[in-house]
Amino acid sequence: MQTNRLNLTIDAWKIVERDFDPARVLSSESLFALGNGVMGGRANFEEPYSGATLQGNYLGGVYYPDKTRVGWWKNGYPEYFAKVLNAAFWIGVEVQVDGEPLDLARVEVLDFYRELDMRRSVLTRRMRVRMRNGAEVAVEAVRFLPLSRREAGVVRYAVTPLNRAVEVSLTPFIDADVRNADANYDEKFWEPVLTEDDVTQSRTRKSGFEAAWAQSVTLDFGAEHLTTADFACETRPEQVRHRVTRRCEPEQTVTLTKYAGICSSLNHAPEELAAAARSVAAEARRAGFATLLREQEAAWAARWHGCDITIGGDAAAQQGIRFCIFMLLQTYTGVDTRLNIGPKGFTGEKYGGVTYWDTEAYCLPFYLATAGAAVARELLLYRYNQLDKAIENAAKLGFGGGAALYPMVTINGEECHNEWEITFEEIHRNGAIAYAIYNYIRYTGDEGYLAEAGLEVLLSIARFWAQRITWSEARQRYVMLGVTGPNEYENNVNNNWYTSYIACWSMRYAAQAAAWVREHRPEDYARICARRKFDEASETEQWQRIVEGMYLGEDRELGIFLQQDGYLDKEQRLASDLDPSERPLNQKWSWDRILRSCFIKQADVLQGLYFFGDDFDRETVCRNFDFYEPRTVHESSLSPCVHAILAARLGKMEKAYELYLRTSRLDLDDYNREVAEGCHVTSMAGTWLSVVEGFGGMRMSGGVLTFDPQLPAAWESLGFRVNFRGRVLTVRVTRERVEVENEGPGMELRLCGALRRLETDGRLIVEL
Repeated sequence: MQTNRLNLTIDAWKIVERDFDPARVLSSESLFALGNGVMGGRANFEEPYSGATLQGNYLGGVYYPDKTRVGWWKNGYPEYFAKVLNAAFWIGVEVQVDGEPLDLARVEVLDFYRELDMRRSVLTRRMRVRMRNGAEVAVEAVRFLPLSRREAGVVRYAVTPLNRAVEVSLTPFIDADVRNADANYDEKFWEPVLTEDDVTQSRTRKSGFEAAWAQSVTLDFGAEHLTTADFACETRPEQVRHRVTRRCEPEQTVTLTKYAGICSSLNHAPEELAAAARSVAAEARRAGFATLLREQEAAWAARWHGCDITIGGDAAAQQGIRFCIFMLLQTYTGVDTRLNIGPKGFTGEKYGGVTYWDTEAYCLPFYLATAGAAVARELLLYRYNQLDKAIENAAKLGFGGGAALYPMVTINGEECHNEWEITFEEIHRNGAIAYAIYNYIRYTGDEGYLAEAGLEVLLSIARFWAQRITWSEARQRYVMLGVTGPNEYENNVNNNWYTSYIACWSMRYAAQAAAWVREHRPEDYARICARRKFDEASETEQWQRIVEGMYLGEDRELGIFLQQDGYLDKEQRLASDLDPSERPLNQKWSWDRILRSCFIKQADVLQGLYFFGDDFDRETVCRNFDFYEPRTVHESSLSPCVHAILAARLGKMEKAYELYLRTSRLDLDDYNREVAEGCHVTSMAGTWLSVVEGFGGMRMSGGVLTFDPQLPAAWESLGFRVNFRGRVLTVRVTRERVEVENEGPGMELRLCGALRRLETDGRLIVEL
């Protein structure tokens, strides 16, 4: 049985731990987390645990504006950092055995097994413990968040005495008296509204969201079947509690099943919340555990159908990619345009659960190809719906005329990040949003989106770039001053190549989009011009002038693009020169030392070469990769995937495989020693890209979908599925051949270098 350094079993479809180690509890809470796209939570034990734990349950879209805490206030800083709230602990089941509480920090754990079944998103825990009073009991807990009933939660909890007859007391509870671990001023973000016998309701301070949690419980004990009304009610303010006690003989099992209803004011009027939560819980109880589990299995089978990846001959690589896909599927499903993808998903509180540029740069391509155009469109509409807020954000920094600066960190469109080098200077995020519109349209062919929403966003972004760029009399070129590129180990630099390039690209694309809408959708064009006060002739002429006169740093002798002015003035060292004891740099070095070093946190120039690969020949990409990758320490979770894709495209398969393992198993192997804080969910979309676009060779080129696959030495085969314009394409690769199977209408594609016809529900095979 193969395990990793966290002692997790290597399994194609499961995350499994076979022993209990208090030192791993926090990490396991992250890795075994559950979600259903609108809510989720860490894998806390149902019974109270007095050891180190981060209790966490989260409701998508429900947030608190936590007052900003900085040492030195600067004009333009946001007043708050929006945080997705730690919500009521709905899974709770207190257990007493002959009056002694079951607490894994205080009993002897004789046997322990925990399994997260990724095929169906079900968490199972089995254990055998010896209480201090000498009683030995076995416990099995099964939990899931139904994908088809998004406001319900289910826990089945069974206790079996082993060595003697005991009195077992079970108290299912909901505790709404919770706090965020990351509160800036230790505030409690929730205030109570009401608590009745089976439901509790709370309101967020300041933001005014409300939520209610109800439980409906059954208990099976031999021929006896009880429901909530048969339990003793011990409910108190902010806590719903019901207790039942039974005397059990050895090997006699008492099974409690808890159905929770979890509703928020995003979907219900506040005065109707308690009734809604009760109704959800009651409906789940009437359906029953077995029916809910069958529904869960069917719903997840449908989700996996369009996105599974199979890797032959490499169990660790297989588990890694499925874990990444699974976490993404749990985090976002596209059912609500108000929701987005936080960097930690529903696995922890770090980064506040809010939206970063990760969504557009990494996540949108994943959902586009695995969930279909409609889901990806919802992610774009999220930004469109926040355009006016982005214009307000730009105005706060002194930009006018309808210029938009999308926030680095947001939940409602307002910027809520307060590090000056990020808030004011990491403006490449605007370019990623423009690129996402382009990426969506070239993949789906949905040019109509420009007229409906996309053009307004593109115009406002282009206006920002036109104002943010400066004319340099000294250079007689346009320059970009005082920015931070994707590489956050460089702050306040001039002429960051990636930022300048994507700014120019954004202005060109905005002009092209305006021309398309004018020609093809004249009524929408007139509406947009009137609403956004757009003068196409004068504005696009200005954009073109800037693009043609833009300074883009280059060292012709080395044949590379300059990451920013002065980069080559730094002492040039390689990451391999670093003593491992100095890593990660952001924990071991002073920030001053990092800024003066040549070391790169994540892909910067190479991010641009990944996005705009068709603009450059292979030799140019190779020279830049060979120069920058050895200087990159990959201390951002977003870094290895981009390098893996480029390495695969360049035929550097050993490097591509090394970086693939790092991105796919970043959390499972805890590379950065921080998984206890939550999983790196948005970078997991990059892991999918590293397989499908890297080893699978998928690209859109000249309007044609292309596959040019190649296998790393450790793999015997690769299979993956993508949605493309109403089809599901299954690609299977071995060392002998490449096969593409089509579920849907016929199409042309480029496979292994040649344009070929794939018939309706047909199959293509190319022998290698």
